[in-house]
Amino acid sequence: MNYPQIQFSDRKSEIDLDQLQQLFNLSAFWAQGRSIEDLSIAITNSDPVISLWDGDKLVGFARATSDGIYRATIWDVVIHPEYRGRGLGSKLVETVLSHPRMRWVERVYLMTTHQQEFYKKIGFQSNTSTTMVLHNQPNLDSLPSGEIQLQESLGG
Repeated sequence: MNYPQIQFSDRKSEIDLDQLQQLFNLSAFWAQGRSIEDLSIAITNSDPVISLWDGDKLVGFARATSDGIYRATIWDVVIHPEYRGRGLGSKLVETVLSHPRMRWVERVYLMTTHQQEFYKKIGFQSNTSTTMVLHNQPNLDSLPSGEIQLQESLGG
């Protein structure tokens, strides 16, 4: 792969949220209709965040969350349809994995609906042992009704 015009960036401040929203709407069925506000929150709470640029056009994106040592999850890997098939997706995931925040993590997880073969080529394996999910709803009436008080340590 040799595309000198494509630039990789790990600077969150460079991400144009309008372009990111358009990229998701065009390229990712699982990310349709995400709001600018929600995208901003997701980016703020992720590290690393990697974007791919062809000049001033956003053509790829991925982000991760991690504790830096034990576990990490890769999220929102997307390449613009016009740029697929050039090895950019693999390079994007490899860039996330080689980031200092991810480099020493024991296990890296991701979720995919249709791209299992793509991720297997990078080294990911199917995992049937961690298949639980909680769909957090605003009105979780099934949780205990007692109040939980959290206290911050004030030092001392």
